[in-house]
Amino acid sequence: MHIPSSMLQGTICPVTAAVATAGLATAGWFARRSVKHPTALRFAAVTALVFAGQMINFPIQDGTSGHLLGGVLASLLLGVPFGILSIAVVLTVQCLAFSDGGVAVLGANIVNMALVGAGLGGLMATWLRDQAGNGFGRFAAPAFASWFSVVLASLACSAELAWSGTASFAAVAPAMFGTHALIGLGETLITLAAVALLASPVESSGERRPVLVPLVAAGIIALLLSPFASGYPDGLEWVAERIQLLHASAPSFVAPMADYTFPGIPSEFLSTGLAGLLGVGLTFAGAWLLARSGWGRRTAA
Repeated sequence: MHIPSSMLQGTICPVTAAVATAGLATAGWFARRSVKHPTALRFAAVTALVFAGQMINFPIQDGTSGHLLGGVLASLLLGVPFGILSIAVVLTVQCLAFSDGGVAVLGANIVNMALVGAGLGGLMATWLRDQAGNGFGRFAAPAFASWFSVVLASLACSAELAWSGTASFAAVAPAMFGTHALIGLGETLITLAAVALLASPVESSGERRPVLVPLVAAGIIALLLSPFASGYPDGLEWVAERIQLLHASAPSFVAPMADYTFPGIPSEFLSTGLAGLLGVGLTFAGAWLLARSGWGRRTAA
């Protein structure tokens, strides 16, 4: 659901940039004042895992694919304000290093996937889980919130496309909803599996397991699994092709590893794997620096 720069024009870009900045500043304020917070290493490891997870496109139907957004996952593993910041780090690395989402529309992508996906989706998952208590409800709450976060983010994207004049909301919203309702099912399964494996670290293992498990998993996914990701267009690209939203234009910014390829390596498998592994490293480093500059020097709750 990464919007390219060619899809949005006009006032929507500075408006969403301002909303994203305000939202991230608010998330940072709550993160610094949070009683419970992840360590800098835990925050960086989970953020790297979300980056790697987003590289794996899975086929859904009619030559379409979807990929993890990871907003609810990040919020459940880290806490809602930290989940928002985590997704923002992922989106920034994807944009600047891989041309995945345009620079001019980075604010819109942060609004959709960080503020809506991790923020509203994370708050919904936390509230529903608290209301449900023990038992089946503890699985149903994050399952529904994960699915709903994807659908809600797709509708926010549809509203932005309509505001920009790219397409009418009536034309784009039903197609986005139908496609992302299916993608949301994959999001749900991945979120439940990851939360089950990572949400309750063994206390006696200290710092190592909560950090090493997601970080090693991120490296394996990026290096060995990402080359096997589906080559079908993702939900937004498929909708854009269907209702003719895509327009050829020269990119204003070309990232060093555009389209997740490592320059100078002829093997597509190795090129994608190395680019993904480097992306994991960049994401981990960026998230760690952000955490250390904010809450990382405090003692974890």
